[in-house]
Parts: sequence; structure tokens; C-alpha cells
Amino acid sequence: MLAPGVARGAWAGLCACLIGIGLARFAYTPLIPVLIGAGWFAPGEAAYLGAANLAGYLVGALLAAPIARRVPAARVLRFMMVLVGIAFLACAIRLPFAWFFAWRFAAGLAGGTLMALAAPTVMAITPGPLRGRIGGIMFSGVGIGVVVAGTLLPLLIRARVEAAWIALGMVTLALAASSWNGWPAAPLSLDTPTARPSGGAWALILQYGLCSVGLVPHMVFLVDFVARGLGRGVDLGAVFFLVYGAGALVGPLAAGFVSDRIGFRRALHWALPVQAIAVALPLLSTHGAVLALSSFIVGAFTPGIVSVVMGRAQEIAGGDPLRHRAIWGAATASFGAFQAIAAYRMAFMFARSDGAYATLFTAGSAALILACLLDVWPMGGKADRFAAPSSTRRPSASA
Repeated sequence: MLAPGVARGAWAGLCACLIGIGLARFAYTPLIPVLIGAGWFAPGEAAYLGAANLAGYLVGALLAAPIARRVPAARVLRFMMVLVGIAFLACAIRLPFAWFFAWRFAAGLAGGTLMALAAPTVMAITPGPLRGRIGGIMFSGVGIGVVVAGTLLPLLIRARVEAAWIALGMVTLALAASSWNGWPAAPLSLDTPTARPSGGAWALILQYGLCSVGLVPHMVFLVDFVARGLGRGVDLGAVFFLVYGAGALVGPLAAGFVSDRIGFRRALHWALPVQAIAVALPLLSTHGAVLALSSFIVGAFTPGIVSVVMGRAQEIAGGDPLRHRAIWGAATASFGAFQAIAAYRMAFMFARSDGAYATLFTAGSAALILACLLDVWPMGGKADRFAAPSSTRRPSASA
């Protein structure tokens, strides 16, 4: 039985992940072929809008800590959840491309801020033995968002595209209201000197960035690959997106369960090669069963790898909240930077090649293979700690 404060915090964290990632990012994926087909955007423009969200994510991840030094974290989190709702409602107004680009960027900025601040805020009040489980609960919000988008959006789109944007905005604002008082009362204290990454922390930060590259092909192009690339239609594309969402729903819960038992380091060691193979499966076969398996596994790792990396960061930090925030903040920024660069590069290739889907899956798998190699990098095997700032470093036993 969870303590009331922990339970409320877990719900708030789940809503933050659902809004900032599950809806702000993934609800756009099933809309891509529809927006193209309805004449709202050209294929290249639609891809760039997906990349705009990822660029905003990077900016939000970088600005989260500076903002939280001046404003209580709970207030920042509430504002960002509302901002996503406003961004959805604004997209229901059909204006020039720059209008949509700005609001997709804003939604991404809110998502990056939510991801950087929500988990440490909740984990600060979560007992150690429950961290894997609570992390799994929070990040399952990503999968819930994917399932909601994949289930409801096809029905709403049949009415009007504007109806989909409005429904997403209203759902987002309702979730923000339901979690309004769930955040811990005490704000994060980020005024202390920032800890410095070392050894295993840097390996983890780079691995997390490379994992984000591996997620881009399925995250942005899956529905369009099935609908237009394979010529199987939007409805079947939505089915595979639901399979992706089903994986995202169970992924963080399974990751938390496994990591609590075998350790986050070992869980990460096995997760990376499995993820690389899953991303590459569409290169081997486009049979429905193979695509479904690939969609489910990659969907499971989309939020699941977040849960594992966050727990691994806690292991490296030795339970120190300041060090954990520093590692997690750097890892979130790495994730956003790598993913934004990959998304823009893939959007460029996609626009220039009229659908270079095989190249996208190849690039994603290659990034994950490189992450596997970093798992045996010398700096990851030792120095499994996080250097404390000089003002807070304790004297050694020999001093």
C-alpha cells in the first residue's frame, strides 16, 4: 500500500509523462498521413513538424534546471502541462506552416521540461525499494498516451482534423487539473552547486542519447511507413500504432519489475541489443507479424528505457538526490539533443528521397549498436560514481 503522498506524486508523474510525451509527441504520429492526405502539409513539412517537437524537447530539457532555480518545480510542472493543452487547441486553427511549427515546438519544450523535472520531484519523496515500481507507473503514462491517441484519433479524424486537435487539448487540460495538487509541496532545491559527471555517468549519458536516435524511425514514421510506404492504408497504420502503444503501456512496468530484481545496470546491458534488433526488423521483413513484433518491442522500450536509465542514474549517484538530478538532467539533455538532430536529419532524408524508410531504420539500429559498444567502454566499467562538487565533497577516510 502506497503512502498517500507517494500515490499522489505517482499520479502526477504519470499525468506529466502522459501529457508531455504520450500526447504532446506521440499523438502527432497517427496524424501525419491524415494531415498530408487532407492537404494541410506536404510530406516534408509534416516530417519537419515532428522534428520541431523534438527540438523543443531539447530546449525544455536544457532550461528546466535554470527555471526551477527561480520558480518552485511544482509551479513549473503545472504551467507546462497547461501549455501542452493550449498548443493542441491552437493547432485546430488552420494557419500558415510557421504557426504550427511554433506550437509543435512549444509542446516539445513543455515535454522536455516535464521529463527533466517530474521524475526527480516524485523520486525525492519515494522510498528506495519502491523506486523501480513508481518509475514504471510514471512512465507508463507514455504508453497510455499512445493507446489513447491510436484509439480515439482515427475516430475523430473521420469527422474533421480540427476535432482531433480540440479533443487532445481538452483531455490534456483535464489531466492537468486532476494532478494539480499531486506534486510534493516542497520545491526542488537546485540552488546548491551542480555535481559533475564522471566515468560511468558519461557512458550512461551517451548511451541514452544514442537510444533516442534509435527510437526516431518508429516514433515519427511508423504509421506513415505502413500507410503510404507499404500502401496498406491509414487504418492498418493505426493498428500498428496501437500495437506500439500496447508495448509502451507495459514496457515501463516490466522494466521496473525486472530492474528491481536484477539491477538497473544488468537490465540496461540486455535492453540495448534487444532494442537494436527490434528497430532493424522492418529491414528483414514487412510481414504483418514481423512489423507487429517490431512495433511492440520498440514501443515497450520507448518509455521502458527511460525507466531503466533513470534507475541506473540513481545507482551511479549512490542515492544522493543532488547527484541524481545532475545525471538525469544531463541525460535528458543528451536524449533531446541526439533525438532532435536525428529527427531533423531523418526528415531531411525523407523529404529529399520521397520516402527513404529503409535508411531511417538502418540509422536507428546503427545508433543502438553503438550504444551497445559503449556498454563495454572502459569508463563505464569503473568510476561508477558521480563526482560531487568541491563544496560538498566529504573528506576521505584517510584524511
